[in-house]
This record gives sequence, C-alpha cells and structure tokens, in this order.
Amino acid sequence: MLSSGVRPPALSTAVRSLQRRSGGGVRDFQEIPHTGSNGWINLLRFWKDGRFSLLHKHMENTFRCLGPIYRESLGSQSSVNIMLPTDIGELFRSEGLHPRRMTLQPWATHRETRGHCKGVFLKNGTEWRADRLLLNKEVMVASAVRRFLPLLDDVAQDFCRSLRQRVETEGMGDTDQRSMTLDPSPELFRFALEASCHVLYGERIGLFSSSPSEESERFIWAVERMLATTPPLLYLPPRLLLALHAPLWTEHATAWDHIFSHAEARIQRGYQRLQTAVGGASDGRFLGVLGQLMEAGQLSSELIKANITELMAGGVDTTAVPLQFALFELARNPDVQEQMRAQVLSSWEQASGDPQKALQGAPLLKGAVKETLRLYPVGITVQRYPVRDIVLQNYHVPAGTLVQVCLYPLGRSPEVFEGPERFEPSRWAASGEGFRSLAFGFGSRQCVGRRIAENEMQLLLLHILRNFSLTVSSTEELNTKYTLILQPESPPRITFTTRSL
Repeated sequence: MLSSGVRPPALSTAVRSLQRRSGGGVRDFQEIPHTGSNGWINLLRFWKDGRFSLLHKHMENTFRCLGPIYRESLGSQSSVNIMLPTDIGELFRSEGLHPRRMTLQPWATHRETRGHCKGVFLKNGTEWRADRLLLNKEVMVASAVRRFLPLLDDVAQDFCRSLRQRVETEGMGDTDQRSMTLDPSPELFRFALEASCHVLYGERIGLFSSSPSEESERFIWAVERMLATTPPLLYLPPRLLLALHAPLWTEHATAWDHIFSHAEARIQRGYQRLQTAVGGASDGRFLGVLGQLMEAGQLSSELIKANITELMAGGVDTTAVPLQFALFELARNPDVQEQMRAQVLSSWEQASGDPQKALQGAPLLKGAVKETLRLYPVGITVQRYPVRDIVLQNYHVPAGTLVQVCLYPLGRSPEVFEGPERFEPSRWAASGEGFRSLAFGFGSRQCVGRRIAENEMQLLLLHILRNFSLTVSSTEELNTKYTLILQPESPPRITFTTRSL
C-alpha cells in the first residue's frame, strides 16, 4: 500500500542515482506486474470469490503467474509484494531508525473511539521507539527470558500432566501404553492463555481444571472473533462503518471490548498484589511482566495497560495454532519425531530439570518451531515502508511505498528451500538464516512477544515428546484458511499414546 499522498516519480533524481548504481537498467515503478489497477473492482472480486480466507494461496498463485514481485490494489490499499530473500534484505536495510508497518486501522479506530491508549503494535516514530526499548527489557533480552522461562515450564508440565491423566483415564490399551485420539486445539488454546497469564501477570488462572472459568473461555472466543473480523475491515473506512452501525464493525468492536475488560480485571488484581507485598517490593521474586513494568515506573499505567492487553490478545491464537500444526507434522513424520525425542530425552536428563539447559541441549525443538512457521506462518506478511528509494527485482520502488514480504510463498518456494514440502527441523542447524525465517518479523520491529512465544512452544513440545508418542490416521496435507492468522480449516485429530517416564 502506498502511504497517503505518495506518487511514484517518473524519473526523479533518486531514480537516476539508482540507475547509475545498477548500470542504468532500473525499470519504472509502473512497470511492476500487477493484478489490476482498480482497487475497488479487485476488492469486489475478492469478496465474490471468497479469496480473503485463501489470501496466502492467492499470493502463492500470483507469484507463480507474475514472477517474484507484483503490485496489488485492494479497496483503498495498495502494496508491492515480494518473496525472495535478496529483496527482503534490501527492504530491511531501508527500514530506517523507526520502522513502520501497515497500521491495522480497525484496531486503531477501536482505541481512538473507546479512549484507550495505543501500545507499541499501533505506534510509530519516536514514541514507538521509546516505549519499545522499555518493553524489550522485560520481554526480549536474555535476562528477561531467564526470569520467565521457569513459569512457562511449569505451565507446560502441568498441561502434559493434565493431558496424560485424561488419556490414562479415558483412553484405550494396556495400562502402561494408553491411547486416545482427540482434537487438541481447545486444550492448546487454554495452555496458551494460561502460559500468557502466568508470564504477563505472574499468576495462574487454573485452566487445566475440569471446569475452566467462563471468563477465560469468553476471552478466547473474543480473540477469535477479533481476528476473524479484522481482514475485511482493513480495506474499508472503519469510521464510516462505525457511523453506519455496520454489524461487522459492531462485532469487531465488541470483541475488543471483551479483550480489554478481561485485561483490565487481571491488571487490577496485579496492582493489588504489588501493593499488598511487603513495602510494595518484590523481594527478588518475578512478579510477571506487569509487575516488572509497574516497579520500573517508566511507563504510565495507561501505557502499561495498552501494551499488556496487546501482548495478551496477540499471545493466544498465535501460539496455540502453530502448536496444532507442529503436533500434526510430528505425528505424520515418525522418523523426525523419534529423532527429536531422542535428543529431548538426553537433554532433559542432563539438564536436571533446568528448562534453559534442556532447550539448549535440544536444538531440534527450535528447528521444529522454525520449520512449522516456515510451512504455516501465523501472519502471512511482514510489511515495511522504506525510508529511501530502493530497487527490487530491478524495479524502482519509491520511499514511502508499502512493501509486503509474503511468507507463505517464501516458505514453500523451491528457489529458497530444498525440498520445501518436507518437514525437516534439522535444516535450520546450519548457521545463518539469510532472511528465510521471518515469522516473527525482523529488526527492531520484530514481534515484541517473540521470546515468550518461541520458548512457550519449545517447552510444550519438549514435554509432549517426553510423555507421548503421536500418530495420525491420515498423512494428507492440511487445508488451511486465513483469518488474520493462518490456521487449519479443520483442526487435526491426533492420537496421543502414553510413554513411560
């Protein structure tokens, strides 16, 4: 998408400079292949053909037809789409000190109309950078990871104990090898919410009990509705829909209201816990990211609320859904599963219960997460607005143009990956990723919850491999759909068979 008022110059000084650097062969922006110049007609076709739910497949097919770069206009939005690492590297080098990505306007409009502050996800410029640097200290740096890793490990182990008890009670087979086939997605959503709450708020909410709270179930529902209603709202003016009381906007805003009310209740409890601590201090105990931010006192309470809410809303589906895909791929690739299990068991024994050492000794876990996100990226694009004119695929792209890196075609391209259809965690053992693993973005604007999500997924896979063998009745490819995140059309059913510990 082009930012407001940007017009590709015909033959500017910048273009002539680029031509000199590349030997004079740079082609004009307007020559980039495109899917149709009228954005509104394109948008109508998208709706008519139901392409929004298959946007990742549309991108893959369009690259196949038009080549490794193309322009697309949808409604009021226009973008240049790319998929090759060389072009991604050039884009990254031109992102500037304050990288910008496409603003999710429906989310921003909700904040503005409800009077909420915006977190770093919706901010840009110096204000974004100042807040982001403060958040990094609590969620991204190595010392922060060491603080919250034991909390994630506790939740992962409790999840596996709960699932094991269910399989042993309700499953079939011998006493020491019980089996049960189920759709694990409801349990995985509860795991992701329990883990997020434990890290962000420093408290457990008991979602592995036989009767999880209605409040938590409502939060999961609200996140799913928020994600599902976002894509169609991206290409229409939200304030017009708001004025018209459009049902789609009402559903979207109501979902966000539920998310904020859930976060507000948790945050209030967090404030009360901190205030009742002796002298208001933590005595060295980890109080969750919320407590750390409150103790630091560098962000206002409203900014803390905004960022914690964004982390909560972005931390459930975006880990629960990749875990569905990861378990499916492990189940249909038994050789990979056994290779990973052998490494996990050896590492766990040597680590003596230290989760950090256990993960360090089992690099295939990290490879499995990368491999899952290569094949099934949660968000299907990473966007940037270059701060200077650049050349992509020998086409001039002006500063201020929205450029989208399309992750689904990237991850499945035989030009980028050898045997891209194969699930091979070991392919990531070699050093240097060269802009091929981008599910969490890149640079200073990469996903702020990345370290939480990566470790959360790795620890759950570690304990599942210790406790269970996984199989599936069919090894056919999963059909996928896009609802702001990529997910299975139907959740896979997986057979969990208990293993001796």
